[in-house]
Parts: sequence; C-alpha cells; structure tokens
Amino acid sequence: MTQNVDARLSRFSSPMLSIFRIVFGLLFTLHGTMKLFGFPVGEAVPVATWPYWWAGLIELVTGLLITVGFFTRIAALVAAGQMAVAYFWQHWGLFGGELGSFWPAENGGETALLFCFGFLLLATTGAGAWSVDGQRRGAVATAR
Repeated sequence: MTQNVDARLSRFSSPMLSIFRIVFGLLFTLHGTMKLFGFPVGEAVPVATWPYWWAGLIELVTGLLITVGFFTRIAALVAAGQMAVAYFWQHWGLFGGELGSFWPAENGGETALLFCFGFLLLATTGAGAWSVDGQRRGAVATAR
C-alpha cells in the first residue's frame, strides 16, 4: 500500500519542487519590494540604509532569480545566508544589541528560519524541471 502511494506521488516531485520554488521565490521577492519600494504594503526604507535597504536588495535579486529558476542553487545559498544572519542578528540579538530569546515563537524569527531552511532545501535539490536552469541542463545534454 505505502509503496503504491509512494510510486504515484513520486512522479509529481519535480513539478511540485518547481511550484514550491516559484511560490517561495515570489514571497521572498515581495519582502524585498516592501523594503525597497513600499509595495505592496509598508513604507520604503531610505536608499542605502544599513542593513534593511541592503537586505531588501538581496531579497529582490535572489527572489527573482529563484522564482525563474536561474542560478537557483547559488541564489538560494545567498538567500539562506541572509536569513541566518537575520535570525541571529535581528531576532535573537546575538551580534549586538540586547540578547533576546533563542526561541523563534518568542523573538519573531519563524519566518527567517523557514526561509533559511527552505532555501537550503532549494540549494541542495535544485530548481526542478520548470526552470531556466532545467532548460539550460536540457540544452547542454542535447548539444552533447
């Protein structure tokens, strides 16, 4: 029974990985646009304000790359690193300021941790079939 379910669901793994990547990348892109442009909600941060404007720039660029699946593994590693820094620095307060609670439910860092580990997943699994990376791999294999 379990093998039958596994076999049926496994054929959807690459398309679902692509859907996960697209949704995750779009959500991350929106975090960047909120910081940089105040869109769709909030106010834009003044240009070159440390660290928020720069974080927004990283979120916008890596989010777009991840959404279309172009240099996905590299972009996901950069995004995961940014989210790790965001958690330890801004939420936990480890590298300055008052040291807060380690627990994400208390320090508001759930989103940063979820993004961090989601991006680590994409860095290790790749972009999936529906991506620029996937198309490039197919073109390289065809050219050989």
